[in-house]
Amino acid sequence: MTSPSARIDALRAIVAKQPGNAVARFGLGVEALKAELWQEAADHLTTYLATADDEGNGYGRLAEALVRLGRADDARAALRKGVEAAERFGHPGMASEFESRIEELDAES
Repeated sequence: MTSPSARIDALRAIVAKQPGNAVARFGLGVEALKAELWQEAADHLTTYLATADDEGNGYGRLAEALVRLGRADDARAALRKGVEAAERFGHPGMASEFESRIEELDAES
């Protein structure tokens, strides 16, 4: 099994060679989240979402990174976009989960 740092390094190399590779960019964002590299995760997921027609998952992951960075307002905005994407792609459970997370963030502020 590959170590987390090896996966991150491999994905960084792919993204460096192919910055428009949405799958690699998303994967790097997810791996950065797992490694608690919040800013790197937010950067890669933001870039991914600017080019990919995400079904909602990417917005939820971006929101997680943004919350960890203390950017609750930006996290709410990401979750709202996630709700829209999830509804557009027929994922009502995901949309409901994101709405609950928005309510939780509202209650914390």
